[in-house]
Amino acid sequence: MDYTTIQIDKLTREKLNKLKINSRQTYSEILNALMDLIPIEDDEGKYTEEFRSSLLRGILDIKHGRTHTLDQVKERLGIK
Repeated sequence: MDYTTIQIDKLTREKLNKLKINSRQTYSEILNALMDLIPIEDDEGKYTEEFRSSLLRGILDIKHGRTHTLDQVKERLGIK
């Protein structure tokens, strides 16, 4: 297996450590488990990796308040 080094800050490392099922679990296993939470397909077929990434970004946008309600959009467009 090939390995690489990534840079993460101390807080991120602590968060990853809290997600470990056991002390021997690797960061790679944790990250893969997290990525597996993103849906792969629905009734219409498989998602592309680009679409799966956009789903994750959308979830993060909602979590961080970077979205607008339908009423806000209508008001901004002047169609309310």
